[in-house]
Amino acid sequence: MKPLRNTDSVPGEWYIDTACINCGASRHVAPGLIAERNDKSVFVRQPVTPEEQLAAWRAVFVCPTASVRSETKQPRPRTAVFPQQIITGVWRCGFNARSSFGAHSYFAARPDGNLLIDSPRYAAELVKWFDASGGIAHILLSHRDDVADADKYARQFGARVWIHREDSSAAPYATDLLDDGSAPRIAAGVCAIPMPGHTRGSVVYLLDDCVLFSGDSLAWSPREQDLVAFRDACWYSWTELAESLGKLAAYRFEWLLPGHGWLAHLPAKEMSARLLALVARMRNG
Repeated sequence: MKPLRNTDSVPGEWYIDTACINCGASRHVAPGLIAERNDKSVFVRQPVTPEEQLAAWRAVFVCPTASVRSETKQPRPRTAVFPQQIITGVWRCGFNARSSFGAHSYFAARPDGNLLIDSPRYAAELVKWFDASGGIAHILLSHRDDVADADKYARQFGARVWIHREDSSAAPYATDLLDDGSAPRIAAGVCAIPMPGHTRGSVVYLLDDCVLFSGDSLAWSPREQDLVAFRDACWYSWTELAESLGKLAAYRFEWLLPGHGWLAHLPAKEMSARLLALVARMRNG
């Protein structure tokens, strides 16, 4: 039976059904339209402008449970829905996978081989776009939870797959295993930084000392207006996560692109200062 409309959504054409798992992905792509109520995502306002209609459609394609719906068939925007450009050369993929609890994944265009950071669900629309953009040379997995359909994309594009050795059982097809104690350069300007905490084998990836793909280790909170880590979803060690984030403060980055949670763009010095303040809060309980 089709899930029912969540009555917490405002009246109107667009709504979110009761199968929502509250991953937050739809809120990240349609801020102002979709918000959290009673531990679910709901429409708090109906889209009006073309930009808002596009945001509603992004919510459709990002939702891992197909819970974002309309009462009648709506015309799809003529512009591309996904991938969604975040900054020059970096896109959010959309098509989030339920197996990753709706985590975001990203595509980065690189002159020496494009990157897929974590994996969306396998979708023909994305395959076509990736192919037209030059394919995928490397798939960078942040941890065991967010591998989704990485194996299918690896086969499609002949990509190398990177994951930490401690989480490698989730990706037995991986071609390259990362270890603690080093931050190897995967390619020019691409650095893998082991980040034990969320899982034993968590890794973050730094692009050009500017963009940090943080998996589930670090995110931005609009409510707190600050950097946060997820204590309720720390599967290995909160203490080690604090230590890992403390070491991360030595690296320079301005953009934070997480798997779960909100992205952020701050001056590098402020990002580092906020990160150290977060670590102090984590250590103080």
